[in-house]
Amino acid sequence: MEKFLRDWRQDALNKHQYESAIFVGDKLLALTNNDKDAFWLAQVHFSTANYTRALGFLSRQDLIARNPSCKYLAAHCYVKQSRYDEALHILGDKNPVHLITSSDRTRRKLQHLDPRNALGKMAKLPQLRSDRVDRSEERDKEDMSNIRFEAAMCYLRGFCYAKQNAFDRAKDCYKDAVRIDVLCFEAFDQLMKNSLMSPAEEWEFLDSLDFDSVSASDTPASSMQEAGEFTKMLYMTRLSKYSRPDDFNAAVETLSTHYNLSSNSSILLSKAELLFTNCRFRDALSLTTQILETDPYNFSALPVHLAALFELKETNALFLLSHDLADSHPEEACTWLAVGTYYLSISRIPEARGYFSKASLMDPHFGPAWIGFAHTFAAEGEHDQAISAYSTAARLFQGTHLPQLFLGMQNLQLGNLSLAREYLETAYTMCENDPLVLNEMGVAYYQDSQFDSAIRTFELAISIADELSSASSTTTLDIKTNLAHAYRRNGQFSLALDAFSDVLRQGGKDAAIFSAKGLVLLELEEWFEATVTLHEALALSPQDPVATELLQRALEGLEGESKVEAEDEDVDRLLGERLKSAELRNRRRRGGGGGGGIFEDGGMDGADGTEISVEEGDWTIATEESGV
Repeated sequence: MEKFLRDWRQDALNKHQYESAIFVGDKLLALTNNDKDAFWLAQVHFSTANYTRALGFLSRQDLIARNPSCKYLAAHCYVKQSRYDEALHILGDKNPVHLITSSDRTRRKLQHLDPRNALGKMAKLPQLRSDRVDRSEERDKEDMSNIRFEAAMCYLRGFCYAKQNAFDRAKDCYKDAVRIDVLCFEAFDQLMKNSLMSPAEEWEFLDSLDFDSVSASDTPASSMQEAGEFTKMLYMTRLSKYSRPDDFNAAVETLSTHYNLSSNSSILLSKAELLFTNCRFRDALSLTTQILETDPYNFSALPVHLAALFELKETNALFLLSHDLADSHPEEACTWLAVGTYYLSISRIPEARGYFSKASLMDPHFGPAWIGFAHTFAAEGEHDQAISAYSTAARLFQGTHLPQLFLGMQNLQLGNLSLAREYLETAYTMCENDPLVLNEMGVAYYQDSQFDSAIRTFELAISIADELSSASSTTTLDIKTNLAHAYRRNGQFSLALDAFSDVLRQGGKDAAIFSAKGLVLLELEEWFEATVTLHEALALSPQDPVATELLQRALEGLEGESKVEAEDEDVDRLLGERLKSAELRNRRRRGGGGGGGIFEDGGMDGADGTEISVEEGDWTIATEESGV
C-alpha cells in the first residue's frame, strides 16, 4: 500500500496535479509517519506557494532540527516570504566548511578506486596516512544527499545576506556552497551573474573547485573524470571573457564539437558576450538573434541583445521588442530594461530614467538596470548624479570593471584628473585587455599634457583592439582619432596627418576629423590641401565654427602665397626684359654703333643707365632700379 500511494503521489506530481498529490500524500504520511513522506508533502505545498502550510508540516516531530532536507525547505519557505531574518535563524550563520574537499584528495581517491592504477596498492602506506586526518574525512561519513542539502543551505544563506546588502558575506557563502557541492549551480550562477569576483579571481576560484568529486554510485571512475571535465568546461563558459581567452575558446570548441552543443543557447550566449566585449556588435547581435528565434523570452540573453541593438542604433527593433515584452512579461525587470533602452536610444532621457529605475526596483541586483540608470544622468551632463549612480553599481557589482571605467570617464569630464586616473587604474587592474579602459587612460594623459604617455597608451589600445578582431569598429576609429590628436599636440605633424587620413579612409566621416586634419595641414603650411579638407568639413557641417575659422586662415595663407609667387614672377620678368635689351645694345656697340660712354675699367654704359662690363668673356648686368 505504501508503494502504491507513493507511485500515485509521484504520478500526480508529474502531471502537476497538486491537489491529488496533497490528498494522497496526506494519507501516506498518516500511514507511515515517515520523515521523507512529511518532507514530500511539504514540497507539494511549497510548489503551490502555500509556504505557511509547508512550514506547519515541517515543524512536526522536530523535523527541521533532525533532517537537513527539511531544514533547507523550511528556510526556503521563509525566503519566499521575504522573511530573511527567520530564514537565517534556521540556517545559522556558519558554513559547514568541514565538508569542503580538496581536488588532490579526490584525485588520489579515484586512483585508489581504479584497480588498473598501481597507486591503488599504495593507498594504505604510512606516507599517505596524513590524508586520513584531512578534515574532509568527515565528509565521507555523510550521506551524499545530505551533503548536497548542506551546500544548498549555504546558497540560501548567501541569498539572505545579499538581500540584506551584506555582499561580502553572501560571496563567501556562495563560494563555500560550490566548494562543498560543485554541482550547486545556483550558487555559482549568483557569483557570475552578480559579478561578485574579479576576472582573475573567477578563474582562480574555478581552478580550486573539486570537479573530480562529480560522481554517481554506478559510474566507473573514468566516466566520473569525464563528467567532472565536462562540468568544468560548462562553468568556463560563464566566466570573464578577458582573462584567459585561450582556455575559454578551447572549452567552447570542445563543447561545440565533441558534445554537439554548438547550437545550445548557453554556448551561443557565451560567444555573443565575447563578441560584444570585443566591440563586434553586429556579430554578437546575430548570435543573440539566433537564440531568441528558438526561445523568444530567454531573459539571460536579452541584456546582451538589447545592448547590441542600442550600439547599432536599431531603434525599430528595440521598439518592437520592448512592446512585446511589456505585453507578455510585465513582471520581469528585463522588460523595463528594454523599454528604458529604447527611450535612451531616441534621446528621451527622462522616460528612459524612469523605466531603468523601475527595473532596478523590481530587481535591486540587476546590473544592467543600474548602469542604464546612471547613463541617463551622464547623457544629460549631470555628472554628480551619474557618479552617485555608478558608485552604487560599483558597490553592488564588485567584480566588473565597467562601473570603475564609467566613474573615471565622469571625473575626466569634470576635470578631476587625479581621481579619474585612480578609477581608471582600478578598472585596468581588473581588466587589462579592454581597449576602452586604455583609451580613457590615454585621454587622461592627454588632458594632463603628457603626450608621450598618451601616445603609448593609445597605441597599446589599438594593438589590443586589433588582436580582438575589432579593427573596423567605431571604438577603434575613436582610439585612432585620439592617437592622431596626441601626435598633433606633440608636434609630430606628419604622423598626425597619416593617422587622420587613415581614420577617414576607414569610414570616420566626421566634420571634426576633417577640421583636425585641416589644422595639421595649416601647421605644415599646405594651404591648398588645407582649404580642400576644410571645405569637406563644411560640406558635412555647414555651420561648424572651427572649420569656418580654420578655412579663413587657410584662404589667407593661400592668398599670401599667391602674392609672393606674383612678386617673384614680376622680378623674373623684369630681369628678363633688361637682359634682352642689354644684349641688343652690346651687339650694336660691338658692331660699331654708338651712344654709350666708356668707363675707366673698360666697361660700357647704356643710355638707360645699364652698366655693361666684360670680365673674361662673360657678361655681367647690373640694374640700378632693382638693386641687383
